[in-house]
Amino acid sequence: MAKNKSSHLELVLIQLISDVLEKSNKEALNYKQVSAKLNITDTASKETILDILKQQTRKGVFSEPERGKFRLKDLKVYLTGKVDMTADGSAFIVPDDEFEKDVFVSSRKLHNALHADKVKVYIYAKKSGRKNEGEVVEIIERAKTDFIGVIKISDRFAFVNIDDRKMMQDIFVPLSDLNGAKNGQKVQVSITDWPDGAKNPIGKIIAILGEQGENNTEMNAILAQYGFPLSFPPEVEKEANAIPEQVTEAEIKDRKDFRDTVTFTIDPADAKDFDDAISFKKLENGNYEIGVHIADVSHYVKPNSPLDKEAYGRATSVYLVDRVIPMLPERLSNGVCSLRPHEDKLCFAAVFELDDKANIITEWFGRTVIHSNRRFSYEEAQEVIETKTGDHAEEILKLNELAYILRDKKFKNGAISFESTEVKFKLDETGKPIGVFVKERKDAHKLIEDYMLLANKKVAEFIAKKGKGKQKYTFIYRSHDSPNLENLGNFALFAARFGYKINMKSDKDIAKSLNYLMEDVEGKKEQNVLTQLAIRSMAKAVYTTKKTSHYGLAFDHYTHFTSPIRRYPDVMVHRLLAAYLNNEKSANAEEYEVAASHSSSMEKRAADAERASIKYKQAEYLEENIGNTFLGIISGVTEWGMYVELVDNKCEGMIRLRDLSDDFYVLDEKNYCIIGQRKKKTYQLGDEVQVKVKKVDLSKRQIDFSLIQ
Repeated sequence: MAKNKSSHLELVLIQLISDVLEKSNKEALNYKQVSAKLNITDTASKETILDILKQQTRKGVFSEPERGKFRLKDLKVYLTGKVDMTADGSAFIVPDDEFEKDVFVSSRKLHNALHADKVKVYIYAKKSGRKNEGEVVEIIERAKTDFIGVIKISDRFAFVNIDDRKMMQDIFVPLSDLNGAKNGQKVQVSITDWPDGAKNPIGKIIAILGEQGENNTEMNAILAQYGFPLSFPPEVEKEANAIPEQVTEAEIKDRKDFRDTVTFTIDPADAKDFDDAISFKKLENGNYEIGVHIADVSHYVKPNSPLDKEAYGRATSVYLVDRVIPMLPERLSNGVCSLRPHEDKLCFAAVFELDDKANIITEWFGRTVIHSNRRFSYEEAQEVIETKTGDHAEEILKLNELAYILRDKKFKNGAISFESTEVKFKLDETGKPIGVFVKERKDAHKLIEDYMLLANKKVAEFIAKKGKGKQKYTFIYRSHDSPNLENLGNFALFAARFGYKINMKSDKDIAKSLNYLMEDVEGKKEQNVLTQLAIRSMAKAVYTTKKTSHYGLAFDHYTHFTSPIRRYPDVMVHRLLAAYLNNEKSANAEEYEVAASHSSSMEKRAADAERASIKYKQAEYLEENIGNTFLGIISGVTEWGMYVELVDNKCEGMIRLRDLSDDFYVLDEKNYCIIGQRKKKTYQLGDEVQVKVKKVDLSKRQIDFSLIQ
């Protein structure tokens, strides 16, 4: 064995020896005893074991409490974690134990581990001042084996060039496993084998997505990349199609009837699934009865049915630039469950009596039947608010007035208002982007949001207060932890450069400061950069059965009750609420925690797919603008380049550091900037720069800019 660097076999032996010593309950063993436990009998192998014991003792991995006897030191020689691949093919292993530091692994020591795989890594003895370095010794679980890419076919073999930037290897495909794929097509390929020592894995084509560059092909490629199915299984469609649209009198009899109360929906103009409606009635005592009626999906989707299993697996609808991939088949999402106007519809509702100051006098939760009088688009409802005339003007204006009060109370209690810009594309009939615009959020959007927040908050509080300690009821909450103070401190330092101050004395002070910042920054060039950085400094919201608070909204308890057509957690919330209103016992917490965790991960996956579709359309839009010059804002800095967001159309691309020829630039991570080593010129996050569109790679959804200096 080489003295200076361990072979892979040696690492495996070190691991096996460590396992033996770990199981010896601190008893020191000699090399013969270790060999016996490993079923090693030949003399040469026993001597190898002795060599390793002595070598690793010198390195401080083992100790020798008495001559010839060895014990494992209380050190973490191995750890498990997930691979986080970098652009150059090396990786960091992010440990499962959050208190451990990341371990750097060079590309040649990954031993076929891929991005996001769960691995076991051997940690080398650390030299003073150096970061943890190691080598992958076991791939515990592959994150994925299916990839999307473009197939290149020659006379004797084929390769798939993978779209995913974190997949460094092409996949070799034998000609017998092409399954009809033609050269240059976009395909889905599955890894079937990766022989030891082989540079590339071997795979087979499992789906042909179409011709590269076609809109349908690229959108389907994004869905396949993130693991979302392109269609529903036949048994699921069959079950959905068998559900009658007609609401029976027998069903109505068991519900609170709101069909004679003014009710309407307010949604985007192009929406087809309407899962929430608002009813409004002025009471004789001068107060207002406001009902938040939500499509009663759980009435139609029964636990463990094919429909339910499919909805659970998907966990969410996916919203790409030009299409929605629904969680439920269209028959339900756009038909049976959708709260369409002038039809009797079954709902689950939260109904409140509010006074003129938006104080809640009474609340009621239960199943209802409604008959929506009108379907408003946001633009139509906004016109009623602005002109004070039109259909149901009296109801909408009063709802808006009370919504303002609810919003004000929320912010006074410490909620944070993040108003990041939402980019929309104008597409032609082939799906090609011919324009980009920023979507405005006006009172009509906020009005609906405020009543949905009220319903979600009050449903969560109702269950949270029903039982305490061991008597608490299992429920699905939407949890949002308070921010990491170090992350927030870094953001505060950066915001100070723009003249904004963050008071970090208490959670309420932080919230108040952030709200002032969001107000001040609105409409300014740095709005998106500061908003995105502020959001990144926050914890991520997740689903959980634990009764925790929602920091961003400043609510002690919060859930998702209002969108069961497009979110599976809301379906679970409806089922649990119905059971507890019926005085049933608490559900199994472990089972629901698993479902909550699955929903959180699928929500992230859907958000990633949505971002990928936006990136693709941005690249497609700028492909027509290669060579053109734009004003941009530096929106991110990394060790390999600067991200720049264009002011006019919010498209984002990169200036690569290797393309900056006037100096050698390095990243200053703490100060969000890159600095030239000789001339000390600095490019700071938030700086304005002039850029030219240099290159667009549609398959990788990458835009390269060159800096005009």
